[in-house]
Amino acid sequence: MKKTVTSDMNQTRIAPPEPMGSYSLSDVIFLLKDLSGVQLERPTEDREEAIQSGVHYSEMLPVEYQPSAEYIALFHSTLQESAEKVALAAAVAAERIVHKRGLKGVLVSLARAGTPIGILIKRYIALRYGADLPHYSISIIRGKGIDENAVLYMLQQHGLDSYLQFVDGWTGKGAIRQVLVQASEDFQRKYGYRLDDDLAVLADPGFCSETYGTREDFLIPSACLNSTVSGLMSRTVLRDDLIGEGEFHGAKFYREWLADDLSNLFVDTVSAFFPAVAEAAFRKAASTAEQPPEASWKGIADIRAIQQSFGIEDVNLVKPGVGETTRVLLRRVPWKILVDRMDNPNLRHIMLLAEDRGVPVEVYPGLTYSCCGIIKPLKGGQE
Repeated sequence: MKKTVTSDMNQTRIAPPEPMGSYSLSDVIFLLKDLSGVQLERPTEDREEAIQSGVHYSEMLPVEYQPSAEYIALFHSTLQESAEKVALAAAVAAERIVHKRGLKGVLVSLARAGTPIGILIKRYIALRYGADLPHYSISIIRGKGIDENAVLYMLQQHGLDSYLQFVDGWTGKGAIRQVLVQASEDFQRKYGYRLDDDLAVLADPGFCSETYGTREDFLIPSACLNSTVSGLMSRTVLRDDLIGEGEFHGAKFYREWLADDLSNLFVDTVSAFFPAVAEAAFRKAASTAEQPPEASWKGIADIRAIQQSFGIEDVNLVKPGVGETTRVLLRRVPWKILVDRMDNPNLRHIMLLAEDRGVPVEVYPGLTYSCCGIIKPLKGGQE
């Protein structure tokens, strides 16, 4: 990591953030500007048309999906069934981070899907190794890059020798990993400081990461919901009229939904299994220490085949994996859902959402992922 820095980096002082979100500050600090008073939401169909007409997705927000009682019940049952499995995956990811980096790093989760995973990794490392690693959640946006002011703030707070370990929830096509790679190169050109583009994730079904908990494409309960399992935070926003030169990227804090918040329930339920899985996680991470796993990006072959099969020109309309398919159903205009098999137990919530929205589900033999969501093509464009 290059330690020589430019004058821009030394002279740019970033103001500390205002507290946001429903998590404890001991779990995470959001480096985001509070835009709660700004009307940013647009109806799903209007937003989809805007995105495919060239408006960047980060300039507006989707209307938050309000789940039915049946869907909330499914979240709770899924959490009870999978909490230990999620705990093991989080613990393995944490062990791999410790093996690579030691105990002096800073955890940097990518808002918002990465935030609960970063909290789990932080809690596991504290339990297993007694180290209280700083944890921040920052914005990264496809087509616009990482929040450089947030990165500068962390380096100013913790020193240039601090290792920043980026964390996200899961991989699909690996688009965010690619944004991180580019952002690291851009940051070095601008400030003379090289960020490591290693992205730790709970699940890596796209084979896009070297630091992961599992490569199984299973349902992570935090992917079921939006803000109510992510600290009541919206997606991040970047618009010139809202974000000043020295400010963090923005987001909304949905305080009005505190009564429905499940964010702490999720991390508390999963964390409770850490003592039971710690030894297995250590062994699993240690078994690959001699020959660390590589990112083969083999999921891309699936995407290309799907594009060809369905005549889809824009790769951004193809969203592979359980997490990404869930997002398609919650906040985009889905065309169809592809699954590896109809009786896949990881897809109960997918089937429920698809039925609720009247979206056809088809079996696609040989799929690397458990499922894949295809957004209805309108005029072209991307998110």
